[in-house]
Amino acid sequence: MSGLLAGKRLLVTGVITDASIAFSVAKLAQEAGATVVLTGFGRLSLVERIAKRLPQPAPVIELDVTNQEHLDSLASRVREHVDGLDGVVHSIGFAPQSALGGTFLETPWEDVAQAVHVSTFSYKSLAMACLPMMDQGGSIVGLTFDATKAYPLYDWMGVAKAGLESASRYLAMYLGKHGIRSNVVAAGPLRTMAAKSIPGFSNFEDAYSQHAPLGWDLNDPEPTARAVCALLSDWFPATTGEMVHVDGGYHSRAA
Repeated sequence: MSGLLAGKRLLVTGVITDASIAFSVAKLAQEAGATVVLTGFGRLSLVERIAKRLPQPAPVIELDVTNQEHLDSLASRVREHVDGLDGVVHSIGFAPQSALGGTFLETPWEDVAQAVHVSTFSYKSLAMACLPMMDQGGSIVGLTFDATKAYPLYDWMGVAKAGLESASRYLAMYLGKHGIRSNVVAAGPLRTMAAKSIPGFSNFEDAYSQHAPLGWDLNDPEPTARAVCALLSDWFPATTGEMVHVDGGYHSRAA
């Protein structure tokens, strides 16, 4: 990975713990030569503490993707640390408990709306907030859990992820004229903080561990992070609107 992202200026969202996919992305990106700025939501002190575990401590900016004031001021706050951006990582998702766990038919619209706002619409919101800083083009990469199928208990988060994947394709179409690529990485299940909030997550764990052709390590986010870093690099200059699977090949099997 050495030098793959040399000189790149990246904004990475979604770091919660050092087990987060976003943390692994930030770590590998720094090791590959990038300058990284992180965003945090809620307990910023926790994110700042985790940021100190990176090879180089990274600045942390507060960002609630549902807060328009935060989005409107993002560019100016990022410019306090870097003079522009070459890449953005969207690793943000949330759904109320009523939107998960098998109550799909009973989930109220208010909870569905929150899941879609945070997990789907935020991809476009983040892209537009960063657009003024990407005058040289660049790459936006989102994290998803392949939503081409329905998974028991994943419910409205699955719908939100399907929307995220579609939003990435639309951003690819509309931002191409700015030289900006938009892609998503579909990771297999990983034991992150977000995973703990999904009822029945162990069902995903067992299926992937047992049936992925290449095997699947539930505790290793690095293969996913490597794919994200590759998409952020200059090695995919003509790839956009794509979903790259990093799941040990599980998606390629028949049910």
